[in-house]
Amino acid sequence: MFQVSRRGENRIDIDFSGKLDSQAMRAALDDLLFKSEGISHGQMLFRIGEFDLPTLGAIGVELSRLPHLFRFIRRFDRCAVVSGKEWLRRASEIEGAMIPGLTVKAFDEHQGVDAHSWLSSLG
Repeated sequence: MFQVSRRGENRIDIDFSGKLDSQAMRAALDDLLFKSEGISHGQMLFRIGEFDLPTLGAIGVELSRLPHLFRFIRRFDRCAVVSGKEWLRRASEIEGAMIPGLTVKAFDEHQGVDAHSWLSSLG
């Protein structure tokens, strides 16, 4: 499952769990790009549940859309990642450190309120 919800003018929430094949990845990316249109200085809440690695076809779809994804990520200033897996939290913060202009902070699955608070704080 990959579900994208627009929450106001400059925020989207993403919930991800399960497995993505090429068809599901294509639909997920289309939805993500569509629902993020018009956002600037945005905030993203990314909740990651239990999941399997995407199929090779899904990875191929993602790679084919990299130019669109680079434009997408520039719309956001902050991303809170909520996951019960320590390695995902660490990986997301490392990845965020490599993306100029984006601050990524990871939270444990029981820290959803803290993630919301951090996204809406000014500093």
